[in-house]
Amino acid sequence: MKYSVTKENYTMIADVKIIGKDLFIAVTGGDNPHIGTVTTLTKGTEIKTIRYPSHDGRFHKDDVLAIRIGKIIQDYLPGNCTITAGVHVNHISKKQIMVSGQMAKSLGDQIKKWLQNANFNTPNPIYYSDSEKPV
Repeated sequence: MKYSVTKENYTMIADVKIIGKDLFIAVTGGDNPHIGTVTTLTKGTEIKTIRYPSHDGRFHKDDVLAIRIGKIIQDYLPGNCTITAGVHVNHISKKQIMVSGQMAKSLGDQIKKWLQNANFNTPNPIYYSDSEKPV
């Protein structure tokens, strides 16, 4: 699935990949898409983020976008979810910064709507019991 929203002369994209019952979401956009942050969550765990250093030594702040999306979809997740985020607009304006939160909300709402109707009928993994061992 691929979702996008365009405002103030740039586009933000959420590319959603289904892996079993888990989701991998890559949020990118602007002039220089990248991976600035990695955010993880499930329906029952708190959201956690790792922020990578940028080219100038500061840390990326794209987790603001990922966390906004994560909070919208968290209650509808069938399994684990990892969101990478990296949106960079060259010489970004204050107005472009301000609409980025609205854009992330729109992406989260689109993914939530899809999750509410998605079918994740994949078989559950089978594990050995404590008394069993591989042959």
